[in-house]
Amino acid sequence: MQIVLIGLNHRTAPLELRECAAFSPDQAQRATAELRERCAIEEVVVLSTCNRSELYGVRSDPEPSGGALERFLADFHGISWEQLNGCLYFHRDVDAVDHLFRVAAGLDSMLLGEAEILGQVREAYRRASDWGSTGAVLNRLFQGAIEAGRRVRAETELGTRPMSAASAGVKLAERVFGDLEGHSALVVGAGEAAQQAVEQLRQRGIRKLSITSRRREHAAALAERAGAACVEWSEFPIVMFQSDIVVASVSSEQPVISAEMLSRALAERQNRSIFLLDLGVPRNIEPSSAGLYNLYLYDLDDLTEIVEQNRRAREREIPRAEAIIAAHISKFEAWRAGRSARDLVEDLRVRLDQRRRSILDAHAAAFAHLGPEERAQIDQLTAQLVDELLRQPVDRLRHARTWRQRVQNMETLRHLFGLDGEDDHGEDNHHGG
Repeated sequence: MQIVLIGLNHRTAPLELRECAAFSPDQAQRATAELRERCAIEEVVVLSTCNRSELYGVRSDPEPSGGALERFLADFHGISWEQLNGCLYFHRDVDAVDHLFRVAAGLDSMLLGEAEILGQVREAYRRASDWGSTGAVLNRLFQGAIEAGRRVRAETELGTRPMSAASAGVKLAERVFGDLEGHSALVVGAGEAAQQAVEQLRQRGIRKLSITSRRREHAAALAERAGAACVEWSEFPIVMFQSDIVVASVSSEQPVISAEMLSRALAERQNRSIFLLDLGVPRNIEPSSAGLYNLYLYDLDDLTEIVEQNRRAREREIPRAEAIIAAHISKFEAWRAGRSARDLVEDLRVRLDQRRRSILDAHAAAFAHLGPEERAQIDQLTAQLVDELLRQPVDRLRHARTWRQRVQNMETLRHLFGLDGEDDHGEDNHHGG
């Protein structure tokens, strides 16, 4: 069983491409079903966040590259190969495991130690489990990644002052306005990123805070917890006129705030500055709005400076986090190697037993004069011989010093007994002459 991963993230693709390759929950469920049907993927988890879209799978018939997965990702989103070329990464087995564990720990995030990614990994796994698309391997893998992520946050400084895109964006707002206490803000959305934005704004003593969402009950619940005003979705463009800061984080394939809406807002505000933070993928605010006078628009790719400051302050914690991750990877790979060893032993037993029976059948005439009890005894003795031949290889597999040694031993056995799919007759078949 091979673990595979294909994806793109903030390091390999610009926001314009990431938003094209993002999966809504409904799209993730549909992609999961299609992957299992079209690409012979037995287990699937789709992880899609602001900064990454990744497909994790388990398959029993590995291909030499991720070609089928690349084609699937391009076809599913209607993206040309020219756009994706050079933006995708493909990992197998322990490399895929290492990648997921680093993601869950916040080491692969744009903001080192990012607060929300662990919850996003947990939610992606929960959905896949609810859809019935996980099995023994991905269950163990994602549970291990979540456990490793928790430990990194509990045992290193990466978790003491977690940084998020919302907190980085609010820092930028402080650069524009200075002290935020005398200002007003509107948060469009009520999901996790929006909740973090609300918390960051409240911590800075924002004077007036309004919250809106397509699902009014979500906005009302968040507004009540935060002591904010709940605004009807149809009325938020009006409230936006009165807001110095607007944070947008909703799930939408099209912008919910247009350049025209913002132009009217600026006119109503008599061109007083307005700060907009777009945390959506796809983007929630029409990008062309950035050209409007006295409008400060930032999206996820504009947080570079704060990202670098965050990284420099936290880099000393990376070795401790990586040590935790390495321990959990070894734990998972030891489990996987043990599982593979059991499967290999069973395959060997079946292969040798088939060969044993084939030989007995070929020589059946030589045993024709024997009675049923004597033939049963021969069958029993040859079966015991197979068990004895397997005893030492099995013992050495079980007592390998490391999981890497166990994997190496398994590869040797597969090759020697012709279980790796290679030609049983070897490369050469020379005749004299």
